[in-house]
Amino acid sequence: MMLTTIRSRMLVATLLPIVLIVLVLVGVFWANRLGELDQTHQQRGKLLLSQLAVSSEYGLFSGNLASLQLVVNGIKREADVRSVSVFDARGVLLVSAGAAPHQVLADALLAAAASAKKSDLELETLIQNVSFQKVPLDEGFGQSFEEGSAEPVPLGHAVLQLSRDGLHKRQQEMLQLALGVGLLGLLMAGFLAIQLGEGVVQPILRVSRMISQVGSGDLMARIRETPGDPLYDLQVSLNQMATQLAWGRDELEQRVANVTAELRDKKNEAEDATRAKTRFLAAASHDLRQPTHALGMFVARLSQLPLEGPVKQLVARVDESVRAMQDLLDDLLDVSRLDAGAVVVNLRPVAVGAVLELVAKALEPFAAEKGLRLKVRPTEVWVMTDAVLLHRMVMNLVHNALRYTDLGSVLVACRLSADGQIARLEVWDSGVGISLEHQTDIFREFYQVGNSGRDRAYGLGLGLNIVQRSATLLGHQLSVKSAPGRGSRFSISLPRAESAGLAAEAVGHEAPAIVSLQGTRVLLIEDDAFARTAVVELLESWGCTVYAGHTALAAMAAHERHGDWDVILSDYRLSSGDNGLLAIERLRAYAGRDVPAGLMSGDTDSALMQAAKDANLPLLHKPVRPAKLRSLLRRLTMASERPVSESA
Repeated sequence: MMLTTIRSRMLVATLLPIVLIVLVLVGVFWANRLGELDQTHQQRGKLLLSQLAVSSEYGLFSGNLASLQLVVNGIKREADVRSVSVFDARGVLLVSAGAAPHQVLADALLAAAASAKKSDLELETLIQNVSFQKVPLDEGFGQSFEEGSAEPVPLGHAVLQLSRDGLHKRQQEMLQLALGVGLLGLLMAGFLAIQLGEGVVQPILRVSRMISQVGSGDLMARIRETPGDPLYDLQVSLNQMATQLAWGRDELEQRVANVTAELRDKKNEAEDATRAKTRFLAAASHDLRQPTHALGMFVARLSQLPLEGPVKQLVARVDESVRAMQDLLDDLLDVSRLDAGAVVVNLRPVAVGAVLELVAKALEPFAAEKGLRLKVRPTEVWVMTDAVLLHRMVMNLVHNALRYTDLGSVLVACRLSADGQIARLEVWDSGVGISLEHQTDIFREFYQVGNSGRDRAYGLGLGLNIVQRSATLLGHQLSVKSAPGRGSRFSISLPRAESAGLAAEAVGHEAPAIVSLQGTRVLLIEDDAFARTAVVELLESWGCTVYAGHTALAAMAAHERHGDWDVILSDYRLSSGDNGLLAIERLRAYAGRDVPAGLMSGDTDSALMQAAKDANLPLLHKPVRPAKLRSLLRRLTMASERPVSESA
């Protein structure tokens, strides 16, 4: 971890051989000096012993013990001398100084032998014989006379005990000196290594910093070119590279700017084309919905007339075709609203049983027509969801199950999870089933398994897509389990909620049948002549009195008692740039009261839906189904009659 930088690696590479050399030199120096000190110590001991032996000859020869004691005391005062002893020829101790543990010569000889074997002992015992040798006499006549034999005469023995403490001390001092010299050498070597390393590392670091700046985008960074620097050629090359990169960047930026400008132009063209396409589709949708709306009203009116068998069947077929077209337009409207995020979610506790009951009532006739059994299990479970969206999802799932089931039954049930926190709403069928490879594609728009001929009897392929989009919007999990020939099971997982303590909301039901439209005065504003005629005839067939016109003034002109209306029904898009919201506002102001009113429109813009919601006006999208129009008029009629009863 410590060798992660160039500086540290250079320092180690420089110091390591120097450290090894210094350590070897210090070791050799200390070993040599250690041998020299030991040799000097031994030579000094021998010299002291020799001096003792020579100085003791006279005292032993004459028997002068006082003289011997003086000699011994003198030798004892020398450094490292522990004891000094002199023995006679018989081995008897004559004089001694210091600690003299050897009382007889034999002990001294044994100690000397031990010292010779173990040179590292703290004490060394040295023994030397003291002898007298006759000196020839010269009487001046060129002749010498000797008395007796020339052999030396033994007088005694000199014993010296020498301590090695001084030697050890000098060895330690020498070791400290060697270590000090080695440490000083290391410090000097380290200083020189750092200086030399910096001389190599700094150019590398400068190159590294420049490369880092260039890498971070600063192509104007330059490194100082120093002739004689070992990296001089690299410095020059780096500066040239940075210059070329800067030129390349400028050229690339210019190209990018040109391409960006071209893309911006293309984007603007695409946006213009998209806006034109949107305007075209909106206009086409509006223009398509208008005649479809009028056609639906005419067919509904036609079906009320007494008709013969073949004509009645023909009208029924026309009605089926109109309903199929209306279903397609309604599904496309739902998809577009989900895509645009125009659907407002209203999460609150909803009784699942009430939703399933409404679904059963609506689809039981269709199931009976196909000879199927629709079974809905009652449940008391409440969930946290949007009641309207949940009703639409279940309707689509059950309707889809009935379409693809030829024999058997369709089961709708609600089951709780193991912990009771999740309610799983399931739709089972005994239909043809779906293979695993298609179980993802069935949620795509207009995708249908086994309906390449686009048979209208199997729907349009938008139902499951709307269910999935709605589930995603609500945060509910949608799953499918199916196998070919074994039917299918679609499940919606919803968070469980506590009972709201109120009656379940009826989703999508009409006003009570007891509310009659007979005599209801309706002010109708519709600028399309065919649609206006169709709605007027249908309303009059329900017993309504209709005052219609292509503008609010034209509708008012058809009524002798201006402002005396029960209901106002207006198209949104009117002639001369007018719209239904403003027309209703002016008519209410003219009438002096908040006349119940409703909007119809072939526009599917989310802004219109929000504007109608802000104005608290119900909005029906064209083509309007006669049943929905009847339901709206009944609710508005009830709202119109309520103030009368209250005033009475």
